[in-house]
Amino acid sequence: MGDIVARKFTGAFTQQAALPAEAMQAAMSVLESGRLHRYNLLPGETGDVAALEAEYRDWQGSSYCLAVTSGGQALQIAMRACGVEPGDVVLTNAFTLAPVPGAIAAVSGRAALVEINENLRLDLGDLERKIARTSARFLLLSHMRGHLCDMEALMRICDSAGITVIEDCAHTMGARWNGKRSGNFGKAACFSTQTYKHMNSGEGGFLTTDDAGIAARATILSGSYMLYERHGAGPVPGTFAEARYQMPNCSARMDALRAAILRPQLARIEESISAWNALYAATDQGLAISDRIKTIARPAAETPVGSSIQFRLPGFGAAQCQALLAAAAKRGVELKWFGGSEPVGFTSAHQSWRYMDAQLLPRTDSVLATLFDMRLPLTFSTGDCAFISELICEAVDEVTS
Repeated sequence: MGDIVARKFTGAFTQQAALPAEAMQAAMSVLESGRLHRYNLLPGETGDVAALEAEYRDWQGSSYCLAVTSGGQALQIAMRACGVEPGDVVLTNAFTLAPVPGAIAAVSGRAALVEINENLRLDLGDLERKIARTSARFLLLSHMRGHLCDMEALMRICDSAGITVIEDCAHTMGARWNGKRSGNFGKAACFSTQTYKHMNSGEGGFLTTDDAGIAARATILSGSYMLYERHGAGPVPGTFAEARYQMPNCSARMDALRAAILRPQLARIEESISAWNALYAATDQGLAISDRIKTIARPAAETPVGSSIQFRLPGFGAAQCQALLAAAAKRGVELKWFGGSEPVGFTSAHQSWRYMDAQLLPRTDSVLATLFDMRLPLTFSTGDCAFISELICEAVDEVTS
């Protein structure tokens, strides 16, 4: 076939849908006021950040919500608020993105990685072994690329062992396990509103919890300047009696501009979730036609948010995986590969996280060696996704012919 292909996709994999008109109007209102800081309010006024916190709390079904500058900051604050201290072992998925082990390093914890299975979920057997081996007290559970493990089984293991679970829900905002929202299983949950997540404020995040003490400590850590009574979804003032003296100010508040553009997005997030899942279904069905492509099984208990899709090519070597990237690219399809020896873009593996102890993870390495990943932006249609699947199948056939 050479370098010329008859069919090519011309859409962009990195460009997002435009923000709603209401978001732009809200942003202009904040800009015209000049009051971007969350606490720059008139007496008795509820600002956009406090309003967003209350709205997200109610949508999530949690007791408390704190809006912060990024999902990564939410992870760090959640760990410190839950009691992680320097030197503590924190278990987390071997398959995740760098901000997760990075957050553990940032609070001076020691990451211990847990193997995954071929469907990209935490290996619960290895979790039990790692708990016994490390005597860890914390699990930072990464719902990587939107794949939920058996949450009831996981919580039984962790509750029995006295493990505090913090959920990284950057990829599962709105997902459910047996009808219960992702983020409502552990002691605290962290969400991201970075551009490539389910709501877009460039950077931003939320921390949710049902524990008033965690909420109070997290609020002081985020930098409340003792103005914690102005938060829209925080605990009662008396809860802060000790936290206000014990927690350092880490200056991680969400600003009013980001909150203003997120509120209209939250109001229509269920529509976005439905649209993503339609794109995912169209892509998954198209890929399943190939007998060489192994799609990722979805448990019946899981209600996902399909903003990206993953597939494996068992039996491929590294050279074939590299060739597939090139064959897809010339067809206009942007794939990411988790088996590369060097971190590329948003893709990396545990071998490149050299700020933590090196660990042997043979099962995870075997899965990642042939694992591919692709974004599904809402600028695509289901027809686009069906076409993209055909092009990926063509590229696989080219590499294996």
